[in-house]
Amino acid sequence: MILSDLSIKRPIFATVMMLALVTLGIFSYKRLAVEMFPNVEFPLISVVTTFPGASPETVEREISKRIEESVNQIAGVKHVFSTSREGVSTVMVQFQLEQKVNDCAQEVRAKIGSIRGNLPQGIEEPIIQKLDFNAAPVAALAVQSDTLSARELTTLVDKKIKKRFESVAGVGKVEMVGGQKREITVDLDPVKLDSLGLGVNDVVSGIRSENTNTPLGRLTRGTAEYPMRIDGKPDNAGDYRLMPVAQRGGRPITLGEIAQVNDGVEEKRKLALVNGRPAIGLDIYKQSGGNEVELVDTVKNVMQKVQKELPPGVSLSMVRDGTIMTRDSLADVEETLLIGGILTILIVFCFINSWRSTVITGVTLPISVISAFIIMNAMGMTLNVMTLMALSLAIGMLIDDAIVVRENIVRHLEMGKDHMEASRFGTAEIGLAVFATSMSIIAVFIPVAFMKGIVGRFFYQFGISVAFAVLVSLFVSFTLDPMLSSRWSDPSIHLHGKRKGLARWLELFNDWFDLTSDKYRGAIGWALDHRKTVMLAAMAAFVGGIVIFGTLESSFMAPEDKGEFQVAFKTAPDASMAETEGRLQAILAGIKDIPEIDHTYATIGAGDSGTVRDGLVYLKLKERKERKRNQFELQRVVRERFQRIAGITLSIEEVGQIGGAQKPLNVNLKGDDLQVLKQLGQRLKEELYKVPGIVDLAVTLEHDIPEYRLRVDREKALSAGVTTNDIVGTLSRLVGGEAISTYEDEDGDAVDVRVRLPEALRRNPGQVADLKVSLPDSGGATKLVPLASLVTTRVATSPTEINRRDLARQVTVSANLDKLPIGTAVKHVEAAAKRINMPPGYSVNLSGEAEDMAESFGYMGESLLLAVIFVFLILAAQFESFFEPFAIMLSLPLSIVGMAGMLKITGDTVNIMSLIGLIMLMGLVTKNAILLVDYAKVLQKRDGMARRDAVIMAGRTRLRPIVMTTLAMIFGMMPLFFGIGAGGEGRAPMARAVVGGLLTSTLLTLLVVPVMYTYMDDLGGWLKRKWRGEHANR
Repeated sequence: MILSDLSIKRPIFATVMMLALVTLGIFSYKRLAVEMFPNVEFPLISVVTTFPGASPETVEREISKRIEESVNQIAGVKHVFSTSREGVSTVMVQFQLEQKVNDCAQEVRAKIGSIRGNLPQGIEEPIIQKLDFNAAPVAALAVQSDTLSARELTTLVDKKIKKRFESVAGVGKVEMVGGQKREITVDLDPVKLDSLGLGVNDVVSGIRSENTNTPLGRLTRGTAEYPMRIDGKPDNAGDYRLMPVAQRGGRPITLGEIAQVNDGVEEKRKLALVNGRPAIGLDIYKQSGGNEVELVDTVKNVMQKVQKELPPGVSLSMVRDGTIMTRDSLADVEETLLIGGILTILIVFCFINSWRSTVITGVTLPISVISAFIIMNAMGMTLNVMTLMALSLAIGMLIDDAIVVRENIVRHLEMGKDHMEASRFGTAEIGLAVFATSMSIIAVFIPVAFMKGIVGRFFYQFGISVAFAVLVSLFVSFTLDPMLSSRWSDPSIHLHGKRKGLARWLELFNDWFDLTSDKYRGAIGWALDHRKTVMLAAMAAFVGGIVIFGTLESSFMAPEDKGEFQVAFKTAPDASMAETEGRLQAILAGIKDIPEIDHTYATIGAGDSGTVRDGLVYLKLKERKERKRNQFELQRVVRERFQRIAGITLSIEEVGQIGGAQKPLNVNLKGDDLQVLKQLGQRLKEELYKVPGIVDLAVTLEHDIPEYRLRVDREKALSAGVTTNDIVGTLSRLVGGEAISTYEDEDGDAVDVRVRLPEALRRNPGQVADLKVSLPDSGGATKLVPLASLVTTRVATSPTEINRRDLARQVTVSANLDKLPIGTAVKHVEAAAKRINMPPGYSVNLSGEAEDMAESFGYMGESLLLAVIFVFLILAAQFESFFEPFAIMLSLPLSIVGMAGMLKITGDTVNIMSLIGLIMLMGLVTKNAILLVDYAKVLQKRDGMARRDAVIMAGRTRLRPIVMTTLAMIFGMMPLFFGIGAGGEGRAPMARAVVGGLLTSTLLTLLVVPVMYTYMDDLGGWLKRKWRGEHANR
């Protein structure tokens, strides 16, 4: 071969090429960013439109539906979701993954612009933005103090600590959770307002006109020019009481006469607790595409500096580090990579029994692995679990070519050839077969890299990394290995019977293996004499494998013990902050005696959409070696304890899920009537409650929110000259409270000035009707109109939100799963859906993990088919035959026997990882068959050997490299096989599927492939004779 001959002749040239690859690989490695998973961009666009005062039904009808119908026309849209809440419409447009997110955002913006005139007046401008599907804090900090008040601590955090972290490079945003900011509250006295003939609008106008800082122009003095400004803002908060807001009876009315002015804090709407103690949380978000590990390291360094600057009694701690799992998983995969490499090299040493030959063979591993970093850096990849797992799984494959080449060279040395001749002839003889085996593996991983859907995005880097590493290993096997074999003589090859110690034991092992190889020659002969029996046995094994495969349960991914989880809970729709806080304290009290919990971080109202009803408890567990129970057992304990707490709906959630935290089982009921959907949802929930393993069931629209509805009598309002907007303005300020101005504190920061009713009046809905609406009369004075004369009041219920998907209303029944695979849960859902008798016009569909699983399995099926086709085409090109490849490809279905059996034994499901293992097998199991069939054909053509003798001799000669490469691949995957370490449970099914498939495929291939080869040879000969006979007759 050209490459091997050139390397043998020019050893320095071959060495320089290897050094260049290693050097580039090391420099590329240093430039790679580190993250848990590949950075996948999901094209998801949100449109948020605010319509103050509108009910969910109005928001849905006037805004959400119109936007949905507009954006649904855009090419590439996969799903359109909308949520209509009181005063807010949120429409999310999910595009196919192949779409560019910036182009999607532009098209959505254009569509919204085209219908802007059809949206109702009074709405705020729609906000269109790209959403990060994986947006989650990379870290959470907590600030606590035993010496500062809530207001003082909040001011310290807001003005100093928060800003320090916002300025850190790579930080996208810092969200403060808990604490109470300073606020000037103006609690108006309705009785005093009435006695003076003042309305709330008069007070607001008065405050705004007095609390001003306005430029007046410029004064010129000589050659100088001075700006003039009036500064009407109070110097201190107490001066607000002296601020005139109106004129009555020829005298000014001060704010202190009609209101209680307090320099206090804002209303408590968020809360953070660390181990049950009050704290202020700081959630750190990274910029899109940022390196989360580097960012958290930087945040930790900044924390040390900030802590030194804090007042005595104030502590700053990190309560959640989102990179722990990333670091642990990467460290575990790196360790797996190292252990796998060592085990692989030990296998080589056992069979070759020569440290020099082992070094010549083993040097392929570090060069191939390090060189893989070149393509990763060049293609913008990162160092993540997928890329490192790819290299871990490929350890055995990367050394295969070198094993086969070196073994063949050693065989020729033992035949008496010198090192130069043995290196040339040995490499050339096996070269085409080695090339075909490597191309078969590459042909399998390229379709994996280019699968569609979510699974394709995450396995893109996986497939490319393996394909490039295998290509480099092939290059090294054809260059460096022959060169070293030709120059670095190995005297141990000729020391048979003269070794000592370990070498002597290994020599005895190899003698035993040679005897076994001789017996294998007889086994092949028996198989060739009983071809039908062998084929029937193979068919029976395959059918058995299919039967076992059919009994396996399916899931999207295997669960992993991450050492952390969180409990999300909701209180009743009418629950106050105090009510939710009480439930939170009950939750914390219920888990404080669990010894495996390291610490807790609890919040209320966190996140952009968090309300006083939304609570979250993050539980960080101790290290695995320090706890007796795993994460899943602890989740069951926590769930059982929380279910005893009345008034909450809870959900156990995984932390750091791809696509954010959501339940795995989501069943959507679609239709038009909300009441019918609500009833169907409850019935389906009741049916699913009966299924063991389906837990944390919840239904959207399960609880309506009670509300006080004021209906305007338009005839009376018209005669009084009052508009609905006047009523809304008055009540929103008095009941809801409105920040109407700002006060500039001593640091120059703005403090809100909020007008509202006193808390006692805001608690009493009956007193709302006693309020008065103010409006100017014809004489310019203020006219007060009693609200009770304009409206009627009643208590009613309203849906908290209305959800839609793909232009139809829907109710979603969601649930977590406990020891129940998603595939089995889906079957129960389908059966339950049939029992509830859906009325015409209503339908059921699945979303979330079930939808992702079905879609991903379909794409993986396509990838599997492409892999088989590509392998066949490569084999057909190598053997120049369309029949003989079938003899080799018979090993493909035989691998299913071991794969299914191994998954059954280990209790694994058919999931993404195990299916990737199946696809890998399509390339791996053909290697052994190629080596056997290729050498049989060489013996027939080159040495004129009879077919039977050639097949038997090929089996005897190639048994050693076949067993060596198979064991190298198996032992290289052993660390992954046992699933030890962080995240090992999720990666183990892939290795188990491959190991099981390799074991049975290799054992069956050794007998079945020789038989199938003779059948295909007979078929090819018959067709040739028939073809020649037909032409002869012509």
